[in-house]
Amino acid sequence: MNVRLFSMITLFTLACSQVFGHALWIETSPTGKKGQPQEVRVFWGEYADKDISPVDKWWSDTKSYTLTLITPDKKEIKLTSTPGSDHYKAVFTPESDGVYTVLLQHSVKDVYNGSRLDYHSSAAVVVGKSNTGGDATANKNPISIYSIAKGTYKVNESITLQALLDKLPAGDKEVEVFAPNGWGKKLWTDSTGSAKFTPIWPGRYFVEVAATDEKSGDHNGKPYQKVWRCATYCIEVTK
Repeated sequence: MNVRLFSMITLFTLACSQVFGHALWIETSPTGKKGQPQEVRVFWGEYADKDISPVDKWWSDTKSYTLTLITPDKKEIKLTSTPGSDHYKAVFTPESDGVYTVLLQHSVKDVYNGSRLDYHSSAAVVVGKSNTGGDATANKNPISIYSIAKGTYKVNESITLQALLDKLPAGDKEVEVFAPNGWGKKLWTDSTGSAKFTPIWPGRYFVEVAATDEKSGDHNGKPYQKVWRCATYCIEVTK
């Protein structure tokens, strides 16, 4: 194998790992206060490696995502993002108590290696002591991860996750959990789409689930043979 061919293969392999290793995710405080602005931040990168890409390095049109707020009474509000150095920021102000759900959706304009790439993320914000709006149906993304919205969880407290695909429990799916220090664990969901893990360190835990649909079509004038869908979710854990 000549050096040029080897270099091309290496670059292609690296590009593959960068695209499929990277994800969009939302970070925000899991609790908020009525009448006070709540900041929402969107990142692109590889969470486990603490690899956060500057916004001018985001792949393709990844920054053209949509961000939607679902209020406790099921109203949908589009949020506008503004760029920072390594993330985008949006703000909303809760007007009542309950659980607010922030949804991110994006289908990348470029077909990648025969696949259409669909990125999703979500976050739940608890305001006051009401759990209105905190059920899994508040998340309308076609692939999602749900846990009971309760603000923060505690170290050594078992956390139940549910993976949903097309709003139905996604059984027998691999779910990856990454701790704040980069430690990772793979879980498998049962027939109800549920899986459990117990955090042993405080901080932000990153959860990801992906699914590939063997269906073909046309996307922005380019054919694809598969649809790869990914969802991310962050959970705050305290001592």
